[in-house]
Amino acid sequence: MDALATVVYPGTKKNLVESEMVADNLRIDGMKVSFSLIFPRDTDPFLKSTVKAAEAAIHYHISKEVEVSISVESKSKPRPEVGKLLPQVKNIIAVSSGKGGVGKSTVSANLAIALAKLGYKVGLLDADIFGPSIPKMFHVEDARPYAVNKDGRDLIEPIEKYGIKLLSIGFFVNPDTATLWRGGMASNALKQLIADADWDDLDYFILDTPPGTSDIHLTLLQTLAITGAVIVSTPQKVALADARKGIDMYQNDKVNVPILGLVENMAWFTPAELPENKYYIFGKEGCKQLAQEMNVPLLAQIPLVQSICESGDEGEPAATKVDTITGQAFVNLAQSVVTVTNRRNKEKAPTKIVQVKNEQA
Repeated sequence: MDALATVVYPGTKKNLVESEMVADNLRIDGMKVSFSLIFPRDTDPFLKSTVKAAEAAIHYHISKEVEVSISVESKSKPRPEVGKLLPQVKNIIAVSSGKGGVGKSTVSANLAIALAKLGYKVGLLDADIFGPSIPKMFHVEDARPYAVNKDGRDLIEPIEKYGIKLLSIGFFVNPDTATLWRGGMASNALKQLIADADWDDLDYFILDTPPGTSDIHLTLLQTLAITGAVIVSTPQKVALADARKGIDMYQNDKVNVPILGLVENMAWFTPAELPENKYYIFGKEGCKQLAQEMNVPLLAQIPLVQSICESGDEGEPAATKVDTITGQAFVNLAQSVVTVTNRRNKEKAPTKIVQVKNEQA
């Protein structure tokens, strides 16, 4: 104990004894010593260095011949097992697209707000680790989530705005710097935003996924039992080709996540001075035709309106103004999502988490 009292724990600036980090299971058997160090949480950044310093202190103050065995404990309760995460969340909806730039984040943000307007408890997770946009769309770029202790666990407290709980990697990184992470780092960060956050009771948990079909999607499928997917596309043939890939990913035999429906974004352009006119810039009813072909519902056709873009950039998404045409369009989308989700839950068994034994599978 005298030797351990010489080791300072950076988290408290006090030594291990003063910090009450030495457990009461210390055992000495000849030249063998074993004990546990208790850290505030299992993800403590000083854990490894402190354990090494404790071992070095015993060797220095007592003898290099001492065989030291140090185990680690945590005050906070361990993270729930995969498969038991978010038990208080009723529906998990993945908003997805095979292609970037089709307005997936815009649809995610406005769908979440519209659901909240309808009286549901809603959470929104920005799962696009490399291109987070939700902080900008909600005008909370400067927000910094803090930790709360709940039921013995240190959890991230989501940011709340418009009645929605929000989390994004954008709250934790420099917005002007590229996130240069390998896939494993990105996946671990995403798991923390899911498992180590205080999402509490939610009727709908919206996942704003990155474009394409990547390891981020695989992480989500392996971590959460997703109720269903909403596929966003423009009527353009190139976007529709990628939308098919997104649909195929969720309908794959190993994944088997129901497609709740398609959203045709930028369906047509109507100038403010000619409100009766419709100009089909990206093609006409491409998503409608794809929905019929794939035998899934067309949930909404959202027009290309300048105010949707501007309101997103200003941090007041269109759905915040339900008395406008665009605001009502997203409320109608939310009502459609509620209808198809209820039908899905009545007719189909709950989705199971994807089990992938071989990462190359």
